[in-house]
Amino acid sequence: MGIFTQIVMFVLIISVLVILHELGHFLPAKYFKTKVEKFYLFFDVKFSLFKKKIGETVYGIGWLPLGGYVKIAGMVDESMDTEQMKEEPKPWEFRSKPAWQRLIIMIGGVVVNFLLAWIIYTFLLFNNGDTYIPSKSLKYGIQVDSIGEKLGLKTGDKIVSVDGKPSKRFNEAVLDIILGDEVTVDRDGEKLTFPLTDEGKKEVLESQGRNFIGYRSKAKILAVLDSSVAKEAGFVAGDEVLRINGGKVEFWDEFTDIVQSSPNEKLDVLVLNDGKEKTITVNVPEEAKIGVYPDYDDLRTTDTFGFFQAIPAGFTRTIKVLTDQVRQFKIIFNSKTGAYKQVKGPIGIVEMMPTSWNWTFFWSFMAMFSVWLAFVNILPIPALDGGHVMFLLYEMISGRPPSQKVLERGQIVGFVILMGLMAVIFGNDIWNLVKRFL
Repeated sequence: MGIFTQIVMFVLIISVLVILHELGHFLPAKYFKTKVEKFYLFFDVKFSLFKKKIGETVYGIGWLPLGGYVKIAGMVDESMDTEQMKEEPKPWEFRSKPAWQRLIIMIGGVVVNFLLAWIIYTFLLFNNGDTYIPSKSLKYGIQVDSIGEKLGLKTGDKIVSVDGKPSKRFNEAVLDIILGDEVTVDRDGEKLTFPLTDEGKKEVLESQGRNFIGYRSKAKILAVLDSSVAKEAGFVAGDEVLRINGGKVEFWDEFTDIVQSSPNEKLDVLVLNDGKEKTITVNVPEEAKIGVYPDYDDLRTTDTFGFFQAIPAGFTRTIKVLTDQVRQFKIIFNSKTGAYKQVKGPIGIVEMMPTSWNWTFFWSFMAMFSVWLAFVNILPIPALDGGHVMFLLYEMISGRPPSQKVLERGQIVGFVILMGLMAVIFGNDIWNLVKRFL
């Protein structure tokens, strides 16, 4: 059922976003009395799964789930229907409308995507609040693994700022570090600023950013696995490790480092529980795991919002998501980071979905992806909404429209660019699947 839930969630999210995006084009087109010939969810290459003509518009569902489209009469679009463009313009055609009306029609989809994200974030903040970890609450600093160390970070560091901007939220600082150029940390009372190297970022991205940075906590045990060597030795939940073989231990990373470096060895562990100290002798197995989980401090805090407070907060969240997505392009197009290899297509995105239904994830992902669609579609690439907007702005500024040949060739160039990007994205998905079986 897990993969089925993931596929259903992905298809539902994409379907809602595509329909609303295309509705953003459809409604102003109809308002300005422009003929819309088709309104499709997914692409109907050669055939449709479903279609029905209502009035002058054919509504349908294609079989290729890579988006959707509305076909507007008198417009050079992905259909490349040049025969229609050879005829005299009709009053109901797109090309017969004033430039400002055509501009509104073309930006309608992007506007709807942005507004949808704003609305979703507003209601998420109103219902759930905003949960995060304040950087100031990390009194023991951060904990990093070997990948985090390649970025120049060390366990115990306290993040002061990234690119000169104060780090107020630990959650955001993690992303800022991946996207930033330099970081300032407090290391043993001394402030150090150092660059975030492309090589370090490459390691982080190749590991999908898993656990390269966390927050440090005391060496306290939350739970002990049944049938584990820790259980047999006498560890119980609530034990706080003080010493191992006489050496002082204060933090969880120090405890795990000693255990992991002591396979097939005997350790004498002094613990404190309920005000009483006791020494436990444990034989570390060959796999260097004894079966205990850390009792991390819950450092999260939640800001709550009234409805009218949530509206501007939702707008701010939408802008923040958009800004982060724009910043990602800096590392995607930097070949040294290898970030382009991590761009996910439909297969990769499906794997990101939870295996059981989660409404908070559903709406959060829809809002994030809606912002992404708005941003990508407004890029000035022919064949995208932004390409049409670019030509329309040229017409409005110069007073004359681009020639039909320019529009047609631009559409072809844009199509080739998009197909190239799709080839890279699908290639990543397929290669990542293949690597699992190698």
